Amino acid sequence: MASRKKITTWDPIAQFSRWFRDEVSAGTELPEAMALATASHDAIPSVRFVLLKQADQQGFCFYTDVRSLKGRQLVETPYAALVFYWARKRRQVRIDGSVEPMTPREADNYWATRPLASRLSASTSHQSDPIGSREELVARVAALKRQLKGNPPPRPDYWRGFRVIPQRIEFWVHDPHRLHRRELFVRSAGGWRRSILQP
Repeated sequence: MASRKKITTWDPIAQFSRWFRDEVSAGTELPEAMALATASHDAIPSVRFVLLKQADQQGFCFYTDVRSLKGRQLVETPYAALVFYWARKRRQVRIDGSVEPMTPREADNYWATRPLASRLSASTSHQSDPIGSREELVARVAALKRQLKGNPPPRPDYWRGFRVIPQRIEFWVHDPHRLHRRELFVRSAGGWRRSILQP
């Protein structure tokens, strides 16, 4: 008989945080790198890597240029999937959920922590649009730097944050002979429902 799914007080966000801290402590390069899958309004998928900037009970946050393909798709189809894979312990975390924009204040606060060079780049690049040459982009950055006379650029309105609000979180651990360990948590009104999945 299949096991019944039960409401649990076990916290998958806390579990994610523990796994993430393990990778940071071990010196894993870019443990915050995550694959982000989005879709157009006619269900054509697209995936790329972005960097996680915050993870808490509200969701998983990242920032981007909303004029980019991912930015446009997140606005027109506000659902996304995330995947983390950490090879050291052969662990994977999959997250599916709805997407909401972060507030301008949140974006301003994070923008202020970015290196100046990164802010200059984001202020001069129209992400994903074609350009004649790399030299043209470098020249734009240099021109803006001269114009600002050492002052940091303000956050462009198009540079914003998104939060993926998880509805499903799956933890996967490699085991020999394909007996991988999989735990799925699905959000419900009463908390998280936990089930064990076959590999």
